[in-house]
Amino acid sequence: MTNEKLELDVLTIQDLFGVTDTNLKLLEKILNVHIVTRDGAVEAAGEDPEQVHLAVRTLAMLDRVRAAGERIDEMAVIRAMDAVKAGQEEAAVAAMKGVVAYTYGGAPVRCRTLGQRTYVKAIEENTVTIAIGPAGTGKTYLAVAEAVRALKEKKVSRIVMCRPAVEAGEKLGFLPGDLQNKVDPYLRPLYDALDEMLGPETVQGYMEKRIIEIAPLAYMRGRTLKSMFLLCDECQNMSLAQHLMILTRLGEGSKMVLTGDITQIDLPSKEDSGLEKCAQILNGIEDISVIRLSGADVVRHKLVGKIIEAFEKNQAGKDAVKAQDPNRNPKGKGQQSPRPAPWTGKKR
Repeated sequence: MTNEKLELDVLTIQDLFGVTDTNLKLLEKILNVHIVTRDGAVEAAGEDPEQVHLAVRTLAMLDRVRAAGERIDEMAVIRAMDAVKAGQEEAAVAAMKGVVAYTYGGAPVRCRTLGQRTYVKAIEENTVTIAIGPAGTGKTYLAVAEAVRALKEKKVSRIVMCRPAVEAGEKLGFLPGDLQNKVDPYLRPLYDALDEMLGPETVQGYMEKRIIEIAPLAYMRGRTLKSMFLLCDECQNMSLAQHLMILTRLGEGSKMVLTGDITQIDLPSKEDSGLEKCAQILNGIEDISVIRLSGADVVRHKLVGKIIEAFEKNQAGKDAVKAQDPNRNPKGKGQQSPRPAPWTGKKR
């Protein structure tokens, strides 16, 4: 049996362990260790010295993350443990220290993973940023935070946000109201993020003054966007031609962020999506950054990361089978039926 101790104050211990020791129990379950508190110290014990050491290092990192202002929950425990395993404690803690923006309620918006910090830095340092990653990685939210920050600091004079109006698998049919009423449901996530950053009344006032504009992608054609922050969301549902159209709207003094998740393409044919092709074409061009977020950057419910990982494994299995037998066609699709013998005029 191996034991290791970590000195912590009582208030820190309460924050780290969580309600009814939820965080502690998660760490014990994953690493197969036993953690107790004695005389203002945390002691980890277990059969595997490496796991015990990992538990103590994870708690030490969580203590530093808490001091930086981050709330400690189960997702924070998992992220800290992954950072320790990768030997990236210092970089991960540093990523969480900076504040991207403040919400309408005064809460700080921080990067919670190394991938998110890289993403935010790319937006700040480049004119065009393309972010590709799964749901829950903060692609849209952080871009909105950066847009609001740029507006408040007067780096841009307007914010323009757009999305392709593509149904996510459903057939909604006729929608009542005028054209704006019909497209607003597709743009709701952008409204939600802005409301959280600025407050609904401020957002409404800015929209009336045309300081903030939220519109479907089709409204962007023919425009030149000067001194604006453009966020184009759900780009996986745009063709390569549409990517070219939106990228060529870029005017002097503007920034542009394109975000999308190539695992959630809603187009009739997935091959029509131009996001990945666009990223490949533009990769390496100065002042354009391509950022790829992963399941490790998911900051929603802990199950979201596991769901994404399970779907990725399932797709990888399908791709492996297809690679082994490219001519495999289990449903018989695309196969031609035998052609009848030519008519000779004689009965057979």
